Amino acid sequence: MTWTRPADLRTQVQKLWDKGDLLRALIDPTSWQPRRLRLVVPDSNELSAQLDAVRAWLPELQAVPQVRLVWRDFTHRLLGSSSLPAECWLDSLPNALALIGKTREARRFDALLQTTRAYDANLFACVLPWLQRRPLATLALAEEWPRLLSVLSWLQEHPRPGIYLRQVDLPGVDSKFIESQRGVLTELLDLCLPLHAIDASATGATQFCRRYGFKDKPLRIRLRVLDRSLALPALGSDQDITLTQTDFAQLALPVQRVFITENEVNFLAFPHVPGSLVIFGAGYGFDVLTQARWLRECAVHYWGDLDTHGFAILDQLRAHLPHTQSLLMDRATLLAHRMQWGVEPQPLLRDLPRLTTDESLVFNDLRDNRLQANVRLEQERIGFGCLQRALAALPTMANSATN
Repeated sequence: MTWTRPADLRTQVQKLWDKGDLLRALIDPTSWQPRRLRLVVPDSNELSAQLDAVRAWLPELQAVPQVRLVWRDFTHRLLGSSSLPAECWLDSLPNALALIGKTREARRFDALLQTTRAYDANLFACVLPWLQRRPLATLALAEEWPRLLSVLSWLQEHPRPGIYLRQVDLPGVDSKFIESQRGVLTELLDLCLPLHAIDASATGATQFCRRYGFKDKPLRIRLRVLDRSLALPALGSDQDITLTQTDFAQLALPVQRVFITENEVNFLAFPHVPGSLVIFGAGYGFDVLTQARWLRECAVHYWGDLDTHGFAILDQLRAHLPHTQSLLMDRATLLAHRMQWGVEPQPLLRDLPRLTTDESLVFNDLRDNRLQANVRLEQERIGFGCLQRALAALPTMANSATN
């Protein structure tokens, strides 16, 4: 028995709510049109065979006050003259909301609309497309909406302000609020600000400040000077230094060779190498190095894990520094440490175009499981003596192909 019941009617109207159609009708009341709901009624055979069930079903349907039933008269061979609902209509938006118990939510959304209109007519015109596209998201932001409007209005008056988020001084608004709402604010600001106030090249939540002209906390680079003759004065013998991206770009040391490693202990234990320094890497974040033009004049060596992601990081680093050479990321090192192999949880499957021929062969063996399933050799599992021998085997800078 598949006849339409009150719950079926509510399910149909709930779908209209879930698509945002009912709230959009509050934005533009003229858009509402009476809606015909799907209605399944007993056929002639069911009337004959299940008359008691029909008599119980019909009052349930008639008891739904929010819908209008259109009746059809007919003559049945056993029942004689009878009538059944032929159509079911939602005539008004209030009835649709009441049927699914969303009247209170709709009133709240309407209050948000009135608040936005009263706040600023121009601002309302800017955010209207977003309200129409994402009415349910707007409703979910009811508590935050006045503060979001405050931020939008402030940035319209102060485009690309050149200050830290912490310095925005608005009632109820702090930097944590702005940071927590970066996704929504990005969508709204892109509608409300002129093109010259938006850096379109800065995308994603992490580049929110750059996109809209706020100061961002400076990126930092951690390094160790590996040659005592190059040691910076008054910093002791360890020479474990952290610099901002800007200061690193301006570093004036007679460095000939730079090593980059992803493991902190390897970074701390990296041995003495003449004319060199070592950088503690940041995974896939090598944009921080792009301003340091002096790196292009140095031999650069990358030491990462012997797994697919280690080679992917090397590939990305070469997008910034094409002359980078790998260190201890070769087949001989991998096979010599078979007892130290681990498992890479989610190997990378795409091609890496910036690897050398030898590196590609090792990467393909790892990616395609030719040695063993999901092989991973973490760099800290490689014997320290191997590192020392690899460093000793590097050509002197006078003979290096990079100079």
